[in-house]
Amino acid sequence: MLVKNILERKGRDVISIKPSLTLEETAKVLRENKIGVVVISDTSDKMCGVLSERDIINAIGKKGKAVLSKTASDYMTQGVYTCALTDSIKEVMTTMTERRIRHLPVVEEGNLVGMISIGDVVKERMAETQAEADALKKYITAG
Repeated sequence: MLVKNILERKGRDVISIKPSLTLEETAKVLRENKIGVVVISDTSDKMCGVLSERDIINAIGKKGKAVLSKTASDYMTQGVYTCALTDSIKEVMTTMTERRIRHLPVVEEGNLVGMISIGDVVKERMAETQAEADALKKYITAG
């Protein structure tokens, strides 16, 4: 199973914000869209980072609520790990586990084409495992 299969099921919509948005405004975007991460895009709509709910919580925990008036660019993660449409579910799971990240932007030819979460990956892997089990049961009982 490949990343492109996940995007075929869930869609390719990605929520993006400008670096100048405050952390408070970013938190509202996350809540309103029921998502855990936003892509930070520069004026040319090129991805320059990501900001997650965890990043915001960590910032508040370290510096207090005054940090909510700071910009997304002050706390975004740069040098973002990405994946490709042709990456396998196992490869993506390995990256997420080793890097301790829950979201991966999906990039094709340098362009952002989607976002996957650990939940998406686990759901896909569980469906894959169930299909394998069903096929094995069918094979055994057809005997």
